[in-house]
Amino acid sequence: MNIDHLLQLFVVKEKSFFPLFVKSAENIRSASALLLQQTKEADSDERRILSHRIKERETEGDNITRQIVEVLMNAYITPFDRDDIHDLAEGMDSFLDSIRDASKKISIYQPKDPSKKLIEIAEYIDKAAGLMVEATKHFDTLRKDVRELDRLCDEIKEIEHTVDDIYESYMSNLFEFEKDAIELVKKKNIAQALEDTSDIAKAVSSKIRSIVVKNS
Repeated sequence: MNIDHLLQLFVVKEKSFFPLFVKSAENIRSASALLLQQTKEADSDERRILSHRIKERETEGDNITRQIVEVLMNAYITPFDRDDIHDLAEGMDSFLDSIRDASKKISIYQPKDPSKKLIEIAEYIDKAAGLMVEATKHFDTLRKDVRELDRLCDEIKEIEHTVDDIYESYMSNLFEFEKDAIELVKKKNIAQALEDTSDIAKAVSSKIRSIVVKNS
């Protein structure tokens, strides 16, 4: 086998990461859309169905992460630092796990009615997931698309700040006006799970930005 053919094999290995990251992000976006639908839903059975569908997305996400790790273990040349690839894959998986956790709490706790503020947070989580899809599609042209990737990371960061403000306002009103102690605990835990999900999205964007800085 000559050196040119060897180099071609290395390039194939390198590029195989890119579609897997896009696939992972698109799977997360599918789960975030279902979570948004679930926060709007008042019927308990429909909430459980949506939670089950998100669990299916979580299982698919685990499979994709496993594929990324397998490619990483067998690759001679990687597009980014090996630790960065692994950390990003795990971070995206954590984002999906957090979406699942919030969904599970809605399904288990069954709050009496949908909350506009929690729906709003879910909308921002879905937006962050969409921005993550956009970002991963620029990985194979990273050096050319540095500014665009930086903009996308900034947007995800701003989403987290906005969600923090909504969360603080929601919690303040919840403790002031919710007189049913059980309902208060339910809504508090759901809100916390949603806010945590936004935090993890920001952490993923920070990892993407770090990769951009190292490789631009």
